[in-house]
Amino acid sequence: MGARRKGRVLAFQTIFSWDANDLQSDDLLQFNWLDDVELKNNQNAIDFARLLAAGTIENIDIIDKTIKDHLVNWKFNRLSRVDLAILRISVYSLLFRDEIPHSVTIDEAVDIAKSYGSDESYKFVNGVLDSIRKANE
Repeated sequence: MGARRKGRVLAFQTIFSWDANDLQSDDLLQFNWLDDVELKNNQNAIDFARLLAAGTIENIDIIDKTIKDHLVNWKFNRLSRVDLAILRISVYSLLFRDEIPHSVTIDEAVDIAKSYGSDESYKFVNGVLDSIRKANE
């Protein structure tokens, strides 16, 4: 797994923890909670995770509104925390990180959803992100 994929997974875990535990972003972004020594020593992955997680937290109101605007027959408060964390870091990338191709962001989100979400998460994540991508082209 490449540094960017590891960084995305770490960012997803960070945003999940931030949401689930109401932790301060400064503490989370130090990654002291991380047990994986190999990952802790992968500075490229850590830096990318920090970029995604910090940007997501900083822009959370815009990101959540964008997600809400693209949910079809679904309520925001019914989203699983896993799906929501994946959507949040991905929407941040789609809206604010022009150097990351949208197709890469969506493909990576789908793969993370397949690994960490429910059996149907990847389809849901793909649909929401594709709708956001099309609206922002």
